[in-house]
Amino acid sequence: MTMLPMQAAALSQFVYHDPMRLVAALLLLLLLVLQARLWLGDTGIPELWRLHNEVDAQVKENQRLGQRNDTLEAEVMDLKEGTAAVEERARSELGMIKSDEQLIFLADPGDKTKEGETP
Repeated sequence: MTMLPMQAAALSQFVYHDPMRLVAALLLLLLLVLQARLWLGDTGIPELWRLHNEVDAQVKENQRLGQRNDTLEAEVMDLKEGTAAVEERARSELGMIKSDEQLIFLADPGDKTKEGETP
């Protein structure tokens, strides 16, 4: 690419007669490039917003897990301290009864057995 003599003269006049204009133009260009990277680049403001969203999501997850841990800790303490919780679990999950108790099942009339008959 060749420069026309008039363009070369204008450029040389711009550079040599007022070097502060060149410095100001270069600084302005540098500022524009840096601002573009800040607002549009992968490591700029969009990345910051994404990281803030990730932190917020992680804080919510940690709170949920903290509540779950508190519930489990209370259940463990209840199981360690008394027999009532152990008995209740045995009754509800394993269907166990005490030796002096009777277990009575109440069937729902709408339930069907395998053969299609009511129990």
